[in-house]
Amino acid sequence: MIEIGRAKRATQVYSFDDIAIVPTRRTRSPQDVKLTWSIDALTFEFPIVAAPMDSVMSPDTAIAFGRMGGLGVLNLEGLWTRYDDPDPILAELAEISDAVAATARMQELYSEPVKPELIAERMKQIRDAGVPVAGALSPQRAQEFASVVERAGVDFFVIRGTTVSAEHVSSAQEPLNLKEFIRKLDVPVIVGGCATYQAALHLMRTGAAGVLVGFGGAATGRTRHVLGVEVPMASAVADVAAARRDYMDESGGRYVHVIADGALGRSGDIAKAIACGADACMVSTPLARAEEAPGRGWHWGPEAWHPELPRGERVRMGRVGSLEEIVLGPSHTPDGTMNLVGALRKAMGTTGYTEVKEFQRVEIVVHA
Repeated sequence: MIEIGRAKRATQVYSFDDIAIVPTRRTRSPQDVKLTWSIDALTFEFPIVAAPMDSVMSPDTAIAFGRMGGLGVLNLEGLWTRYDDPDPILAELAEISDAVAATARMQELYSEPVKPELIAERMKQIRDAGVPVAGALSPQRAQEFASVVERAGVDFFVIRGTTVSAEHVSSAQEPLNLKEFIRKLDVPVIVGGCATYQAALHLMRTGAAGVLVGFGGAATGRTRHVLGVEVPMASAVADVAAARRDYMDESGGRYVHVIADGALGRSGDIAKAIACGADACMVSTPLARAEEAPGRGWHWGPEAWHPELPRGERVRMGRVGSLEEIVLGPSHTPDGTMNLVGALRKAMGTTGYTEVKEFQRVEIVVHA
């Protein structure tokens, strides 16, 4: 603990930019590195999850990402579940350069109700392509559409919000009881975000298969500026990994996957997140730069069109290559975003590790 004044003490915490991975005495050939990640009954070729943001994942990009070996998550409160054909809407948004006008137009567009039949249709489209199916809802809408999502035959139900608590209290409405909700579902649930040991431990006790760490959409979110809420990701992931360890002891061996979600704009951030204890990473910004990304070079999350308190923004990302090039290579941009899978494989080989679980034990240093 450190003192920030006579009346207040604080914890020293670190972001991914504050830390670096330390090489060991041994190196490995990247070809010998195994990146497979298994959660519930499914195994993926690499531990990267595509974030449920309208500028990143459409049904088509979720299918393409799944065919590469990853897990793409569709936003079930997005344009694809509000409109039969969102392409003209996405084209319209791409033409609006003024930030205020873009926010106002998005608030109008996202006021269209979510249609249950479109949730079912989009999930079926992905399932019929033969890849894993995952859909995301906010905690506020999870109960409303749970039966639709479950009947759609998803492999994973993702409940994703800025901060998700297992003990939400509301005087205005009946809050979502996560433990009861997850117990009734016949599908594994990934839930978050959280950023502290105690919050993560409570989420793990609900029966979730995975816990999201962070607030997601770091490139587009301004939660720290608007609400003053943030925990730097290196410390957040390490704390939640500690909760996973202690929950395993408490539960007699039940393993809950830790998925970093936020501040993962560069390939090296993915490696650092796993080095801090994450099992996988939920990525958005690098994928928003893909030629196939539905945002057409723009990137935004639900915070940007919040009807009452917009605390995010639409960011111009541009396009750097195809989705396959960004994920599997070859793709290398000036900002350090190398092909994501290749960079992780190289980082692990350079430090002498061939398994993701082993790489979680790599030594880390803090920049002075």
